[in-house]
Amino acid sequence: MTSLSPTAHAARSGARLRALRIEVLSGIVVALALIPEAIGFSVIAGVDPKVGLYGSVVIACVIAFTGGRPAMISAATAATAVLMTDLVRDHGLSYLFAATILMGLFQIAAGFLKLGRLMRFVSQSVMTGFVNALAILIFLAQMPELTGVTPATYGLIALGLAIIYGFPRLTGAVPAPLVAIAVLTALTAWLHLDVRTVAHLGALPSTLPSFALPQVPFTLETLRILLPYSAGLAAVGLLESLLTAQIVDDMTDTGSDKNRECFGQGLANIASAVFGGMGGCAMIGQSVINVSSGARRRLSTFVAGAFLLILLVALQGLLAVVPVAALTAVMIMVSINTFSWRSLGRLRTNPLPSSVVMLATVAVVVATHNLAIGVLVGVLLSGVFFAGKVARLSRIDSALSPDGRTRIYAVSGQVFFASAATFSEAIDLLEPVERIVIDVGDAHFWDISAVGALDRVVLKARERGRSVEVLGLNAASATLVERFGTHHRPGAASLQHH
Repeated sequence: MTSLSPTAHAARSGARLRALRIEVLSGIVVALALIPEAIGFSVIAGVDPKVGLYGSVVIACVIAFTGGRPAMISAATAATAVLMTDLVRDHGLSYLFAATILMGLFQIAAGFLKLGRLMRFVSQSVMTGFVNALAILIFLAQMPELTGVTPATYGLIALGLAIIYGFPRLTGAVPAPLVAIAVLTALTAWLHLDVRTVAHLGALPSTLPSFALPQVPFTLETLRILLPYSAGLAAVGLLESLLTAQIVDDMTDTGSDKNRECFGQGLANIASAVFGGMGGCAMIGQSVINVSSGARRRLSTFVAGAFLLILLVALQGLLAVVPVAALTAVMIMVSINTFSWRSLGRLRTNPLPSSVVMLATVAVVVATHNLAIGVLVGVLLSGVFFAGKVARLSRIDSALSPDGRTRIYAVSGQVFFASAATFSEAIDLLEPVERIVIDVGDAHFWDISAVGALDRVVLKARERGRSVEVLGLNAASATLVERFGTHHRPGAASLQHH
């Protein structure tokens, strides 16, 4: 093993210190950005602000160790908060904690079942629509701080954005959003500006979260109440977390363990519930802040949760005077940076189905404020367009034998539910021939719809007194036909395959 020269050793040590500083400072920026979000999501869910804040602290700290995507931020989110409202209103806070524990168990099970691989079915168009919709929602969430406010608020937001985009030209040693928050806080206190501060968002907790199990009856009736809420929370939480992980993968040119992320999200939510917090998942906005500030490791995620707790308990007085305008400026930056501006120019050049999928995903998410519904619509549309495209690749040619007694059909391409009807309609059963030969040597039968179409053709031809021979079935197609088909039973038309 070769030893490093003093110069190389100093350079390596300096690089490590710079990386450590970036991780810590990025986590501090995220902690500040989490506060208004966590309080706002608590209001959506119908619980005290401390429930959202405690949840953000615990989830961020736990996922830093258990998650599958370093530098991604998880905390209390709007996507999960909207699903909690009815449960809290009808059954109370204890049922919310119990539902969050069950949510975590579902997510752990998803990790063991390796459901993270389902991400391969989400197309690039859906991903782009998801990102653009989130950017729009993040901006729309800032509208209460942009309407009906004092002129000083607009001035602070403008100054904050100028610092965020201008400071990196001077140095990258300190994250620009943190500089903007510090400058705007100092300016607000010095000039005694009439603007909203964090203190106006709601009462902040002043004690550490404590361990407690939810006080709910351990009965089948309780499980009946919790099951639909927990299943919905688990599905939405995993969907947003896995999509966000994919976005961070692309931003950092690194990979992540999606199945470990499912498992980690489950552990984090269970921990949140037993320490008095609401459930959550990955946050695209805060993750973009973290990665854009240079963070790449788990330390930044842990610092975000730990520093948020320090702010709530030890630095509450300092936190209370931070102007909301500073946090609004940071979130506007996140919205601008998150939106895929190149996708607008590509609307003309991309295939029409891809553009339709992207726009539909954006429209549904923005209209419903439900990421799961929007992504589901996008995935379904992608599947429909893909099936239609593949179905058009199948082809059927026919030729009449010289003696006019046999019609030969040559089938090529993929035969499945979307092309099965075309296969059936292409074979003319009314033509006065004695024998029909169906050559499928260049085709593949994928499902029972394809087998059913072949059955219908063979059986109807036999009813009309015509002999039918199927040639060239490959091994996989033949296995499917022999298992699910009916026309090859004793006395039926002959089947040959290779």
